[in-house]
Amino acid sequence: MQPFRFYVITDTHYFAHKLGCRGPAYEEFMEGEQKCFAETQAINEAALAWLAKAKDADTVLIAGDLSFNGEKESHLEFIQLLKALKSSGKRICVITAGHDFNEHPFCFDENGRGEPEGTKREELFDLYYDYGFSEAIAVDRDSLSYVAQLADGLRLLALNNDGDENRRWVFTEAQTAWIKEQTRKAREDGQMMIAMTHYPLLPACPVWPLIGNCMNPDHEAVTTMLADEGVHLCFTGHMHNQSVKCKTTEAGNRFWDICTGSLIGDPASIRLVTVLSPETVRYETIPVPPFEWDMEGLTNEQYFRRQFDSMINNYLTYAKDDPTRLLGKLGMKNPSGAVVKIVGAMGKKIDRATVGSVCKFFHVKCDGSIKDRPLRELLLAIVRNIFAGNAPYVEGTPEYAAVMGILGRFSPILKIVKKKKGLDVQELVRQSIGHTGVDEYNGEIALLP
Repeated sequence: MQPFRFYVITDTHYFAHKLGCRGPAYEEFMEGEQKCFAETQAINEAALAWLAKAKDADTVLIAGDLSFNGEKESHLEFIQLLKALKSSGKRICVITAGHDFNEHPFCFDENGRGEPEGTKREELFDLYYDYGFSEAIAVDRDSLSYVAQLADGLRLLALNNDGDENRRWVFTEAQTAWIKEQTRKAREDGQMMIAMTHYPLLPACPVWPLIGNCMNPDHEAVTTMLADEGVHLCFTGHMHNQSVKCKTTEAGNRFWDICTGSLIGDPASIRLVTVLSPETVRYETIPVPPFEWDMEGLTNEQYFRRQFDSMINNYLTYAKDDPTRLLGKLGMKNPSGAVVKIVGAMGKKIDRATVGSVCKFFHVKCDGSIKDRPLRELLLAIVRNIFAGNAPYVEGTPEYAAVMGILGRFSPILKIVKKKKGLDVQELVRQSIGHTGVDEYNGEIALLP
């Protein structure tokens, strides 16, 4: 096969601006948002216009969450952008995801929260028929999945696993059988097959599997099945993070998950991928282009990062001032009074502490370059780095020494946790704060051992 290039974007979350994204209720909502909201129309218009003119590839893959939250008008407007992109000569393959169907979406104006017309899941096939389904060589209508021939010798397995509430995020037996049928046909036809699905199949950091809505719950079985069936590369989204991860199955087959940041939130990214051969793939990261908005003198990167940092800072403020609100944001709707008190006390201590003061308390040596750094700021940076990719706090850095040194003071307790729960907390933290794998922005990977 000849080298083939294509672009990947994900989590476009297009919102029709005219529906309403303003007012006090909107401002309150945005306190807990990583992604932009009012700006999504402008961002998408700029990004798709850039793709229309881009010369490096003629194919664009979009890995789900096309609308902000299933608003019918958002879908209709986004499809007009896709139509213009397709008219420029680009081929477009999309999948839909959980934010694309919702019978009760929301918007905001001066009167508070409103409810525009929503979209049912069964409407999505017809809405996006011209952007993947119409030219597919195989379609699983029930799961909204399909196979597309991207080039001679290269096929795309576009997988959607957003069924009803009883089987959401799970590949059913019927869909798994369909997948195996398509991978078998690809092997028989001498085709390389790559995949695209919305929910991450490998964790960007070890914390992901511990959080219910971060990734596919069957990721271990699914990745093993795909790798052993000959699918060694998948493009994902959902968590709005930038990561490139790999696992090797017991049979010795590799599986790579390239997750791309959301188009509308830090780290806002476009991927350019080159399939050099059935064994080798190159990936590059392109920042989202400038868009028409009052950026208040900030660059794109600064503007997106300000929104991300605002979200984390607000959460840390809730911890000390309104722990019940924080716990609600994290999914705990009716926390006990004891939990609220503990979180509130911790929030107040975090707000006052420096890295040096915490190290001193635990009798851990602290490098002078970070001893006056607010603990709150370090925690924010750790979270931001997990999402941004290439987390920098590896062995040899002052931050690594401080965090792992403090954690080491709890080693007797952590050994018990590891023995009883099988959870290596120290390794989990080590892999979360510092990245030691391949570059998560630009690189070249070997799909086969």
